Amino acid sequence: MATPLATRGCLLASRGPPYHAAASSSSSSWPPSSILQLGSRPSRRLHSSSPQVDAAAAPGKSGEYQPSFADDLLLAFFRSKMVEEVGWDSEKPGYAGLMDVANRLMVKGKSALETEQAAVRVLQSLFPPLLLVLYKALLAPIGNGQLAAMMLARATALSCQWLMGTCSVNSVTLPDGKSWSSGVFVEKCKYLEESKCLGICINTCKLPTQTFFKDHMGVDLYMEPNFEDYSCQFNFGVPPPPLDIDKALKEPCLDICTNARRRRELGKNSSPDELGCPQV
Repeated sequence: MATPLATRGCLLASRGPPYHAAASSSSSSWPPSSILQLGSRPSRRLHSSSPQVDAAAAPGKSGEYQPSFADDLLLAFFRSKMVEEVGWDSEKPGYAGLMDVANRLMVKGKSALETEQAAVRVLQSLFPPLLLVLYKALLAPIGNGQLAAMMLARATALSCQWLMGTCSVNSVTLPDGKSWSSGVFVEKCKYLEESKCLGICINTCKLPTQTFFKDHMGVDLYMEPNFEDYSCQFNFGVPPPPLDIDKALKEPCLDICTNARRRRELGKNSSPDELGCPQV
């Protein structure tokens, strides 16, 4: 959850109150730039160009993104909003604690839809309501949505690496054949890798982030997570396909999922559908 929710997805500003200050009030109006939605659906596969860096990353010696102090504040603020929605917090510090809260968000919902709706509320709480209204009313309509989509792509790449890892802006091809530099390529999504769960990716990040941007910011978004290498392609300005043909919702459980390993051991003769993630 770019994400987010994305920021899920998942888009935040580069400055915000520390965790304890944010957690003390559910009405905090500190505005993120953007975070972690469903319109007409394309029927053909979208093609993205190879990533072209448009936003500076901060890779460490290992090639992984190294969070800054500002990133720690963003994580704390996002986590405080997750805690408010879930009504529970983990004793673990940092990102590990955030993943505990995300897992609790998953099990709290009585259905996948209920979990998605809760994640959308988390994303909404990161913004002052007036900011979302103005963005949707004033910016989203400009140039058939091109300006708003490109702005969100750059904001995501600049402000959400603490959640997702190293990412960069790239070009995407729209259903009408036009090409906009409104894509974001995440090299290896930390949220997906740390959660070890396809269901958490789908229900607390991909679907709620798509819904949030469409319904509350007026911008279509189609997210394409790759469950083999944990990369993810954000396509701002592109409507997602219907749920029944979205290939991400038909993927089997991740190999790193401990529950999936157990199910595979118990159901060696089962069909692929029977071994799919029960959370999706």
